[in-house]
Amino acid sequence: MNTKKTLKAYLKAQRDELTDSIIYERMSKVAKDAQNGKAFHMISEEEKHHAEIWEKYTGREVKADKWKIFIYFSLIRFFGITFGIKLLERTEHDGVKTYRSLPDDFEEADELVLSETKHENELIGMLNDKSLDYLGSIVLGLNDALVELLGALAGLTLGLKNSKVIASVGIITGISAALSMAASEYLSTKTDSNSKVNPMTASIYTGFAYVVTVVLLILPYLLVSDIYVSLLLMIAIAVLIIAFFNFYISVVKTMPFRKRFLEMVSISLGVAFISFFIGLIVNKVFNIDV
Repeated sequence: MNTKKTLKAYLKAQRDELTDSIIYERMSKVAKDAQNGKAFHMISEEEKHHAEIWEKYTGREVKADKWKIFIYFSLIRFFGITFGIKLLERTEHDGVKTYRSLPDDFEEADELVLSETKHENELIGMLNDKSLDYLGSIVLGLNDALVELLGALAGLTLGLKNSKVIASVGIITGISAALSMAASEYLSTKTDSNSKVNPMTASIYTGFAYVVTVVLLILPYLLVSDIYVSLLLMIAIAVLIIAFFNFYISVVKTMPFRKRFLEMVSISLGVAFISFFIGLIVNKVFNIDV
């Protein structure tokens, strides 16, 4: 080992391989597809072998990163195995670049590169998550709720100027719109002969995504009496929802995050901005005092 910097880098790689080995092993136990579970177990064993190779060069034992294991496995539990696979795929890709830069005296460099490349291909081949077929339904419910309700609540903020009344109207409007969207998705999917998804399931995904978004956007008006603070909090929540969902999409669909995020934020906030001034005009014209 030539330098402290090199030793530190090798120890990090050793720890990463050991940590990934444990993550893959846990994934093998929760995978619904038996073939995928077997593949995860094989990858886990190979990652463990990689850690042993690094230990030969570092001469030290390391412990797995328990925090990383907890985070990754929690994400897999909540957001599906495809999301977890895609995140690990990024790790494998970074690992390949690292191993290709190893010095010539690192005898197992080629073995590590080939192994990590194989892992990437195996992981990509596993991506058959039926729940992703309903991603379009979720996008439909979430997008419509953000654009429609964000605009409606922004307009109601200046139109009614009463947080409880705004929340009440928002709940009624939101739930009605969610039911309408769910029904429309059901009919649309049922009449689409090329669709591979179940119409009822698709409508449930759409309605659920809409209702969850409605609840999150209305929450500030139920908790804060100042309507302007509620408005700012609602906008902040909307931006966070957009950021989170676009991050999810960017991971599972391997799509750019920034462009989609900025586009969705611009549309949603643009509608809210216009609705805000419509509410101001309505309030002045009809002299509403709630």
